[in-house]
Amino acid sequence: MSLAMTFDERYRAIDSRDTRFDGQFVTAVRSTGIYCRPSCPARTPKPSNVTFYPTSAAAHEAGYRACKRCLPEAAPGSPQWNLRGDTAGRAMRLIADGVVEREGVPGLARRLGYSPRHLTRLLSSELGAGPLALSRAHRAQTARMLLVGTDMPAADVAFSAGFASVRQFNDTVREVFGLAPLELRARRRAHSGSAVQPGAIDLVLPHRGPLDSTGLFAWMSARAVSGAEVATERSFARTLRLAGGPAWFELRIDASERVRMRARLTNLRDLSTLVTRARRLFDLDADPLAIDDALSTRPELAPLVRAVPGIRVPGAADPHEMLIRAMVGQQITVVAARTALSALTAELGESVEGFEGTNLLFPSMQAIAERGADVLRGPAARIRSITGAAAALADGSLTLTSGDDAVAQREALLAMPGIGPWTADYVRMRVLGDPDVFLPGDVAVRAGAAAAGIPSDPKALTAWAARTAPWRSYFTAHLWRAVPPKPPRARRGAASVPEKEAIA
Repeated sequence: MSLAMTFDERYRAIDSRDTRFDGQFVTAVRSTGIYCRPSCPARTPKPSNVTFYPTSAAAHEAGYRACKRCLPEAAPGSPQWNLRGDTAGRAMRLIADGVVEREGVPGLARRLGYSPRHLTRLLSSELGAGPLALSRAHRAQTARMLLVGTDMPAADVAFSAGFASVRQFNDTVREVFGLAPLELRARRRAHSGSAVQPGAIDLVLPHRGPLDSTGLFAWMSARAVSGAEVATERSFARTLRLAGGPAWFELRIDASERVRMRARLTNLRDLSTLVTRARRLFDLDADPLAIDDALSTRPELAPLVRAVPGIRVPGAADPHEMLIRAMVGQQITVVAARTALSALTAELGESVEGFEGTNLLFPSMQAIAERGADVLRGPAARIRSITGAAAALADGSLTLTSGDDAVAQREALLAMPGIGPWTADYVRMRVLGDPDVFLPGDVAVRAGAAAAGIPSDPKALTAWAARTAPWRSYFTAHLWRAVPPKPPRARRGAASVPEKEAIA
């Protein structure tokens, strides 16, 4: 992992222009005053002129500007922020989700359990930049996305990206990129060969290595909630409730096999949050080559990795929604869970207009708490647990965010009625993006293990899974994919075959 790499290891990465390390660190060159991504095609600098930084914000603070040639801000995000469960990792996830823009540094510090001053000292020590500088770098990246991906006037870009004034926006863009905002827009259009369609937000979301897009779209299609989500073999679209109002986005694979995002927002200030949520949903900051290499060392897993290179673990677009989906999906089939969630959304979801193929938002926690019992079907205790969890999320007595401490989150979920280890761990996998979660009680996981020739008894399987740490979430994803297809539907009167447990 990049934060544990030595200087020599990092230098070999930039000397070979290894794209796997893009976004994991930046290379600052004293003789030029610029910083680059590891794969920058420029001539490799002398080691004596090089300083490596874990974030672009740290390079900014040290007085460097971004390379105009490789645009390091456009690289995928570092997988370290999911791997790391410490304060720095949690802070980076929350900053990417827009917490500093919405709540300021005091709000970020409060969520992490520190004073603003102590948090600033901690992040400056760990990452080379404090929360304001990290947030400033994030605003610069949002501005770049808007300049490149929309036809918005530069003044509108400034305020949409979270800048307090057009002057501050101009100064920051010039300082970070070495170009005026309109020069940056013109340069990127010249490189792409085409202008952006008027009125549209259409962005490329970079990722590392191979991407199992077929598996991602199949996963989303099987679980798409009618009215709020639409999935095909090469696209997925949904509505989402954000701070500035309803939003809609579509992820698709283009002719060049890149991931593209189209979006419509009520408030463009939510764009950076939306991009972060979309990236987490498709696990685009993962390092699939490192994961595949590690899992392939096990002979039993090597065929699975060869069959599905670049497997991803789907994340969560909305943490609160993810918990409800997981609770509804407990001990029932995928089809039954989808039916129940679609009925809940049809009855309690808010209507929205102007979003392609969708006309509803997933119900708010307040709506589920107040009226969910009238819509949900099943045992009364199970319904009470779902509506109780929704009420706790609505009134703030239960918090659930991508920046939670993993141990504290699990304990808080297990303390809720009707939430057991499977649900708590599954939510941790999806909401935190934790790469090392295993679900030994999952019916589908055990079926996939049996098909792969791995012990399927929960105790033995848990012991075997320890060999795949710290990538047990991806091991789990491979076992889900390894489940044998169901046999054809039995003729009337013949014995039926039960479906596997739902994966919400």
